[in-house]
Amino acid sequence: MNFQELYKTYNKQVYNLALHYVQNIEDAQEITQDVFVSIHQSIDSFQKKSTLSTWIYRITINKCLDFIKSKSRRNRVSFLTSLFTKDTKEVRFDHPNFDHPGVLMEQKEALTKIFECINSLRTNQKTAIILSKIEKKNQQEISEIMGLSIKAVESLIQRAKQNLADKLELNEGK
Repeated sequence: MNFQELYKTYNKQVYNLALHYVQNIEDAQEITQDVFVSIHQSIDSFQKKSTLSTWIYRITINKCLDFIKSKSRRNRVSFLTSLFTKDTKEVRFDHPNFDHPGVLMEQKEALTKIFECINSLRTNQKTAIILSKIEKKNQQEISEIMGLSIKAVESLIQRAKQNLADKLELNEGK
């Protein structure tokens, strides 16, 4: 499969997974570009120990996590810089902006709350719940993508569900 075919085959999957992680169209597009640049640069080193799609999912998840860490650092630097400058501009922290096509306006607020809760999960729990419930991957596939045993994946999903339920219940009380 040449790179153009690979891009056509996996572009939507990569974009959707990135969108589920960052809930922002522009950020998901940027991550998608980064993923395909990485794939292009390292396709020759693909060792076929897993399927191509599993390898691409791993790259996408890693790019998403790197992007989130980088954005978090930029927000902290921006905030600290604003504290020490005379020109006190308003510091904006990005909250989830879920603009996924097809989502009805009345559902947007509820989805934003759900994704805020998902974003507050531990990284492995967040990854497991996104792959399981949003990407509809089975536990075997998640196990391969995350490099964990099926039992570990099962446990992560259960803990993520419980933590989400607790967080959503707390949000309802507010």
